[in-house]
Amino acid sequence: MSNETPIEPIRHSLSHLMSMAITELYPTAGLGVGPVIENGFYQDYDLPETINQDLFLKLEKRMREMIAEEIEFKQHNVEFDEALKAYKNDPYKTELIEGLRTKGEKNVSFYLSGSFDNLCGGPHVKNTKEINPDAFKLIKVAGAYWRGDEKNKMLTRIYGVAFATKEELEAYITMLVEAEKRDHKKLGRELDLFVFSDLVGSGLPLWTPNGMMLRTLLDNFVWELRDARGYEKVEIPHITKKELYEVSGHWDKFKDELFRITTREGHEFAMKPMNCPHHTQIYARKAWSYRELPQRYANSTMCYRDEQSGELSGLSRARSFTQDDAHVFCRPTQAKEEFLKIWDIVHEFYGVFGFNLKVRLSIHDPKQPEKYLGDAKRWEYAETVLREIVTEKNVDWFEGLGEAAFYGPKLDFMAQDSLGRQWQVATIQLDLNMPERFNLFCHNEEGKEERIVMIHAAIMGSIERFLSILIEHMAGHFPLWLAPVQVSVLPIGEAQLDYAKQVAVELKKVGIRAQVDERNEKIGKKIRDNEIKKIPVIAVVGDREMQAKTIALRMHGKKDGGVLTIDQTIELLKKAIDEKKISFE
Repeated sequence: MSNETPIEPIRHSLSHLMSMAITELYPTAGLGVGPVIENGFYQDYDLPETINQDLFLKLEKRMREMIAEEIEFKQHNVEFDEALKAYKNDPYKTELIEGLRTKGEKNVSFYLSGSFDNLCGGPHVKNTKEINPDAFKLIKVAGAYWRGDEKNKMLTRIYGVAFATKEELEAYITMLVEAEKRDHKKLGRELDLFVFSDLVGSGLPLWTPNGMMLRTLLDNFVWELRDARGYEKVEIPHITKKELYEVSGHWDKFKDELFRITTREGHEFAMKPMNCPHHTQIYARKAWSYRELPQRYANSTMCYRDEQSGELSGLSRARSFTQDDAHVFCRPTQAKEEFLKIWDIVHEFYGVFGFNLKVRLSIHDPKQPEKYLGDAKRWEYAETVLREIVTEKNVDWFEGLGEAAFYGPKLDFMAQDSLGRQWQVATIQLDLNMPERFNLFCHNEEGKEERIVMIHAAIMGSIERFLSILIEHMAGHFPLWLAPVQVSVLPIGEAQLDYAKQVAVELKKVGIRAQVDERNEKIGKKIRDNEIKKIPVIAVVGDREMQAKTIALRMHGKKDGGVLTIDQTIELLKKAIDEKKISFE
């Protein structure tokens, strides 16, 4: 295999080889979509029977045989009638071809590999000898609705991963094993943080007392950081007339993702998918002097998007999510200073959890102006401001062409978790377009109207998605300050129960979240059960502790935390809580 071959064509070509192997086993299989994704590929099939991972070894063996045959991939264009004839028995490819014809395409692209001729735009390797036969693996089978629509037929989706070398593959498989242990959906159930209900609906998480404690603590932490920098809290309704989004531009851009409401009087409303248009109307309530700027509004509130069923994934992709949103309305000359204040908040917040951050300067794609609001001059100015900020900060940053929001460029903070995975987390966006569309201004030193700019800032992005990342990053081992239950007091027997309750009361008096494990179980089982619940501190009390008015501490994952008085315990724990330590020294 050539080390010069880009990985994307390799992954795409492997999905074709998988389809070749599948159609040998199931000649009547319908072929859905099969794109390259991060770390690999997938392909959807309409199969005559249910399959499981037992089939993977047979498929992989046949794919490796094909690689050894040094099959060439040859692209050629096909007229629509001929393409439809080739897929007369495949409704999925037929639908795709008809869609291309509707868009006005002159013909369609096919790739021929051996005797397998497949509708595809590429790219592929020129020859299978460019593929390392030891650097791919089929890993998962799942159900997926055709085109993500639950009204359509459920297809069989097979996932594979592929890399340039065997070593990279093995490292990734090791990471997957660890990631499965840390899966936030699994840990969310085990730690009793959230639940999904079929009666409520997919993608609509319900939060337990433990989960609500986590949400509240995180949101309060962000607010403390914002409060120190001059932000004020606001609140907005969960619905709005469509006219608000028509002015902002969101209606044309996102109308298919909105939950819509028609009142009994025939008025059309939408559940809010974002908060910025509402906040413009809070700013627009009065005329502002330049002396009163910046105005900084903070608002943690739930938003709603009509995500397709096949795209939902625990807390990572949900239909209801809570944005820790803020918007700054300021003069252009104040924008850089406001960005830097938010930058400090981001680094302080993520530093507490041990995340390493990179910055992506997300700019617009000038070759696709239809995707964005505003003129080229406005975009050039905004992107210049952000480029100056990252340059002056002298941080690890890179450009993301086409990654801008449709109304303005942004700085996206990319966090690397403990498994080495990259996640987009916080974002700061500079918006010159919405102030223009809503005619937002201040009165300058001369008393004249001056157009302002708007800064969008989310620290967690959404609380739900951030928690999905944090749970997996920490494997559910929350630091003491964040843990829903901080201390579990374990009496060795019935005789120590009253003293255990007294200890818990003293801890609660100073704001430490403590509980008593009153079960009539052996102390070893109690310790094991509380360790499984990942409670940071276990306080064991027996006759000796009761007589001496002390506590035998066990820190999570450690056997011995020492024997301390109640006051000493409080001092130790309060210090760790106040300093937001990740773990005890």
